[in-house]
Amino acid sequence: MSFFGQMKTGGLSVAVCLSAAMCGGPLGAQELSGLARVDGEGSVVEDVRRRTELTLFLSQVVPYRVFTLDAPRRLVVDFREVDFRGLDAGAFDQSDHVSEVRFGALRPGWSRMVVDLSAPLAVEFAGMQVDDVDGTALVEIVMRPTSETAYAAAAGAPQDPEWAFLLADPEPAPGVEEGPVVVMIDPGHGGLDPGAEHGGTQEADIMLATALELAAALERVEGVRPALTRSADVFVPLQERLTLARRAGADLFISLHADALEGEQASGASVYTLTSQAASAASLRMAERHEAGDLLAGVDLSGQGDEVALILQDLARVETAASGDRFADQMVQAMADVGAPLNTRPRRMAPLAVLNAADFASVLIEVGFLSNAEDRARLSTAEGRAPIVAAAALAIQRWAAEEAALAPLVRQ
Repeated sequence: MSFFGQMKTGGLSVAVCLSAAMCGGPLGAQELSGLARVDGEGSVVEDVRRRTELTLFLSQVVPYRVFTLDAPRRLVVDFREVDFRGLDAGAFDQSDHVSEVRFGALRPGWSRMVVDLSAPLAVEFAGMQVDDVDGTALVEIVMRPTSETAYAAAAGAPQDPEWAFLLADPEPAPGVEEGPVVVMIDPGHGGLDPGAEHGGTQEADIMLATALELAAALERVEGVRPALTRSADVFVPLQERLTLARRAGADLFISLHADALEGEQASGASVYTLTSQAASAASLRMAERHEAGDLLAGVDLSGQGDEVALILQDLARVETAASGDRFADQMVQAMADVGAPLNTRPRRMAPLAVLNAADFASVLIEVGFLSNAEDRARLSTAEGRAPIVAAAALAIQRWAAEEAALAPLVRQ
């Protein structure tokens, strides 16, 4: 096991792990796997003799910091970034000196745990142990009782220039011009293709309204530029939608739909990505049926055989498919965070033609089911659609931060 720990005594109680190397783990596959996940089994804050010990098991190394605040008294642990879904606050809190534990997203790319203290406790030790075999990490924080005066003197947010550097926006790579994240929003159906219909409600109309609301929300997000495959009730062929995305230089393609099934049992939103099997079949159909020059933005495949086109698409899709999966995961989490109604299986994969582009990340969001009375009523008003719009905007910000962090590693 490797180990990292740092404490400043006689003043502000702060422990900081600023990088994988400082945390004791090499930069490698573990850090490319997405968010660190908390393992609820074994994670606990409890009283041991005259100490209060916080133990948190993580699936991988992440930078973190620890400090205390006063009025009210609380321990704060920040991470970049942690998925807390595996942790139950009630089961986690086993200490008589802790009144409540809260955790969740702090800002895009960052997570926070707040431990409310019912008595003044001083951080005596904070550190991380890293398993050299599987890359899992164990965060340990030890606190001891102290006086009100000593606690107040030590409490406060850290003023650490290295941590401020971590919070800053990532620098663009040398020779790479940084631009806005372009999100192509694709309201399904339209014009002569109304899509699903139920109770006098047409899918095409609901999706257009949702798309316009999402585009308006993203206009207010710095560093994001939205675009639409249609802004009116018109029919746009499938391949034209993908071509519009390429012309716009899309980084992310979001297709919006709302199905209607027999009966009303299906409800809630779900997010689809393309299956690997469908990706292969889609590449073959694209190579056979469409002009080679329109398959990959910025890559002229004219005069190349199908085999070359397929290879180039497959190489491009290795990166874009993984990116699409990361956004889909962020979207499901964001919907849960804002309270948007979710389907019982919110994360799905299917051979959907609208997702077969190789040169940008693509997802299809099923915002609900028009065949369900509650979904239909909810999706028919701007207020009812607001949670989906808010979740998508939040997921896009989180995803953009995650992609920016991964970009240097991908280029290597």
